[in-house]
Amino acid sequence: MPVVFENGPIFVGGGTTLHNTSVLVEDGIIKSVQKTGSAPLPDCRRVDLKGRTLLPGLIDSHVHLVMSGEPDPMAEVYQGKAPMLILQAAVRAQNTLMAGFTTVRDMGCKDYVALYLRDAVNQGLVPGPRILASGRVITMTGGHGWQIGGREADGPDEVRKATREQLKQGVDLVKVMATGGVLTLGVEPGCPQLSYEELKACIEEAHKAGRRVGTHAQGMQGIKNAVLAGVDTVEHGIYLSEEIINEMISRKTALIPTLSAPVNIMNKGTGAGMPLEVVTKTEKSYESHLASAAMAYKSGVKMAMGTDAGTPFNLHGENAKEIKLLTTIGMTPSEALTAATLSAAQVLGIDNKTGSIEKDKEADLLVVEGDPVTYPEILIQKENLLLIMKQGQVVKDLL
Repeated sequence: MPVVFENGPIFVGGGTTLHNTSVLVEDGIIKSVQKTGSAPLPDCRRVDLKGRTLLPGLIDSHVHLVMSGEPDPMAEVYQGKAPMLILQAAVRAQNTLMAGFTTVRDMGCKDYVALYLRDAVNQGLVPGPRILASGRVITMTGGHGWQIGGREADGPDEVRKATREQLKQGVDLVKVMATGGVLTLGVEPGCPQLSYEELKACIEEAHKAGRRVGTHAQGMQGIKNAVLAGVDTVEHGIYLSEEIINEMISRKTALIPTLSAPVNIMNKGTGAGMPLEVVTKTEKSYESHLASAAMAYKSGVKMAMGTDAGTPFNLHGENAKEIKLLTTIGMTPSEALTAATLSAAQVLGIDNKTGSIEKDKEADLLVVEGDPVTYPEILIQKENLLLIMKQGQVVKDLL
């Protein structure tokens, strides 16, 4: 049966909120967004939004469904077997959907788990958000992410082959490691890893196939290498400079700052079972992480919301905490919400399908108690999510 949402504020995306507007959903598609009473509506279910807000389904641009959020999740994945990993990932995907996130971009997994899960969700075998999956991360020998099944490659030719392997498996995008990272023991986050030439080989192959490339990039030189090589998104971006930011703006390179990852590590500390080295590296880099994200935002770098969910104590289903964290770098609540909706869809290349409430887009919608446009922390409490619709299918309904 068609559904009409009416009598309340509608955050359509991009910072715009409409009033006295009705939204008609039929056959999984948004059929109309019109002034209330301006045209007749079919026989349908009518959802009264009084005291509530309608907004697009949320998008997390950086998750790891194969990782649990335990104190040392990379070691856990290293020891895990694919059948169990995919079952665990399916539970995490459902938790994420029930938190209002109708789309996620999985940024690296072992044994192509996220690709199989993506296909299972698409076939209706298991519940979950729309998944864009990157497959195995491409890293240098012993580089960041090797423990979670990364494809180790050295030299431009081998990196090119590794990229082609990911494309052969049917990835939606490619993930490549430009620097070290916090969670890999014995590796410094600021150190470059794959070279400019190696990154360029990966990006050329992916772009030829119409796929975007995201890079784990924390240190300044590695970020610069990736941006100059033509990467589409910089993940984390802990150590940015004015020069790099200017290059990102001119090349339309987006930033996904993933502020949740360091915050959760520092909040828990070594007493929660994390390796001392992980906590120390996080504490050392956190202020630079915040300052870089703030500088990028103020300079006009395109930004999308991403959590790095699956890293220590960064749990799938608690993704909305990142929206509130984005306000700590200067974003208004409305801008932070846009980073988790329309801007994220644009960065991921799916804004023709989702990210805003517009005619002919897929009906990814949330009905929320209160006003998350002003108070984004409302989204953290799942009891405030009264209705969740993914591609026109109601997956939660408390109305």
